[in-house]
Amino acid sequence: MNPFKRLFRSRDKPKNSLSRSRYNFLFGGTTSGKTVNERTAMQTTAVYACVRILAEAIAGLPLHVYRYRLDGGKERIA
Repeated sequence: MNPFKRLFRSRDKPKNSLSRSRYNFLFGGTTSGKTVNERTAMQTTAVYACVRILAEAIAGLPLHVYRYRLDGGKERIA
């Protein structure tokens, strides 16, 4: 099996959960008539770069995991 086949397979189309909501005035259509969703926005270089920068910044933040003890306290485990 081609190792890249699974990596580049087509994905499910995103669902627009705001299409019939009270937020249509904010997330309405565009003046050009083009559909803008997650997939088409990520094809724009500026949007992709901003999302990548934010994702890398969030990924660099420390993640502390705690476990609650029986005496009501908590201890850091990671």
